[in-house]
Amino acid sequence: METTKRAPVSVYAEMTPNPASLRFVSSRMLVQDGRLLEFRHPEEPEGVSPLAEKVFNLPFVTGVFISGNFITVTKNDAVTWDLVQLELREYIQEYLNTDGRVVYDDAPAQALADANERATTHAAPNGPDDEKIIRVLEEYIRPAVEGDGGHIAFRSFKEGVVTVTLRGSCSGCPSSMVTLKQGIENLLKHEVPGVREVVAEEL
Repeated sequence: METTKRAPVSVYAEMTPNPASLRFVSSRMLVQDGRLLEFRHPEEPEGVSPLAEKVFNLPFVTGVFISGNFITVTKNDAVTWDLVQLELREYIQEYLNTDGRVVYDDAPAQALADANERATTHAAPNGPDDEKIIRVLEEYIRPAVEGDGGHIAFRSFKEGVVTVTLRGSCSGCPSSMVTLKQGIENLLKHEVPGVREVVAEEL
């Protein structure tokens, strides 16, 4: 059996605006571009993502979000990042260099779809305004949100109110609400006439 030698994977940790979440960035892609996986309970990744299963083995982990070349881990209040950040980075790095599987080859399509759905794609646009809002979110907002280890998706635009969902480190983060109100709302008001407000859908 021929084995191709893979370059060792390195991982570094980055803070996110959410004090409960850290983003671990890998030197290789973890999932194909556009695929997002979110797990909020230890049983959700079973049979779907061995990487998320492994991270959920740690007692302080409450959420795992995987996109592109990063994994965002959300913890409970039992520990501080000072105590576990280094070990967690090494734990993820060692896993990627040994087993290395992010998604099981035989992961059920429905479970993958569910994980992707939790991480949410944009709702289908209902007209030119919706299309414009999605374009603004894609061009200006999503790259910044992903840079913070999160994800934003368009849900609806009704009577001047744009509804979005926030995932990954953005979910439940106090500062993401401020960002939502100041940055995103101002930008959308400027780009799309008729936008009065932006709200986040409760999960």
